[in-house]
Amino acid sequence: MKTSYWFFLLAAPLCAQVTFDKVPGRIEVTIDGKPYTTLFCGPETSKPYLHPLRSASGKIVTRRYPMEKVPGETHDHPHHRGLWFSHGSVNGFDFWSNEPSQHGGKNARIMLKSIGSLAGGKESGTMNLTFDWVDPQGRTLLTEARTMTFHAEPSRRMIDFDITLTPVEKVTFGDTKEGTFAIRLSAPLEEPTHESLPTPKRTGLMVDSEGGHGEAQVWGHHASWVDYFGEIDGEKLGVAILDHPSNPRHPTYWHSRSYGLFAANIFGLHDFLNDKSARGSMTVEPGHELRFRYRVIIHPGDVQSAGIAAEYEKYK
Repeated sequence: MKTSYWFFLLAAPLCAQVTFDKVPGRIEVTIDGKPYTTLFCGPETSKPYLHPLRSASGKIVTRRYPMEKVPGETHDHPHHRGLWFSHGSVNGFDFWSNEPSQHGGKNARIMLKSIGSLAGGKESGTMNLTFDWVDPQGRTLLTEARTMTFHAEPSRRMIDFDITLTPVEKVTFGDTKEGTFAIRLSAPLEEPTHESLPTPKRTGLMVDSEGGHGEAQVWGHHASWVDYFGEIDGEKLGVAILDHPSNPRHPTYWHSRSYGLFAANIFGLHDFLNDKSARGSMTVEPGHELRFRYRVIIHPGDVQSAGIAAEYEKYK
């Protein structure tokens, strides 16, 4: 399969708060002249991902492994890269745990097909991209049209995702907890457990829209949003994921773990409900689409001081 990956981008105006810089294999996002995140989407990647994500104060809120190695981070789940969107079973192929070293023969890839536009601006900037979900034999199962809008605010960072999946052939999203819209958080934001490494101190807590607190009350439960907050280098920070009410099967289930995995997943009912008779899979025929919208808010403070419940009402 031959794909054109890169074309030249005119420089954004100097007055823009959000700017994009495209270099081979990635697109760098800058806010107010400072690095915010980078989209890795070159031919060497198994799936596109944003890494790292930073707060408005510059703190990194996502785990650096496996892209980097820093003290105090665990080295589990090398496929947990920054922020990504994928699923562990599409027609039986794995787009989630899809590092080259994993699953010999079953791991598939999400490959950049084209960049529609990159538009910076004073208050926000938008990327429009298209990806192919390709099986191990190189056959495209579906195409993904993704719009990401990066908002610049004085005290927080926000990204809106609008993702439309269009099957090329009949596809079935299998019932597995391994999905779908996900972030792997930095070590200080993990919830403390007996297995936690001693440093840095784990300070995190996840809270959902239904009043659930901690992994035991959030993992595998329905909720319109989850906020995962803690303290990084003396600053109270949190990351919220909001599930748009128009999304399929809203409100989503949450595959959110104390070790920092933070994911919205509508498909994994077998595991979430602990019921092998549950049917979480979904089949989509050619000519039909699946559309998902999410908002990610990186904010100072905790769920209450950040007003995440009110933010969700605005998002609706």
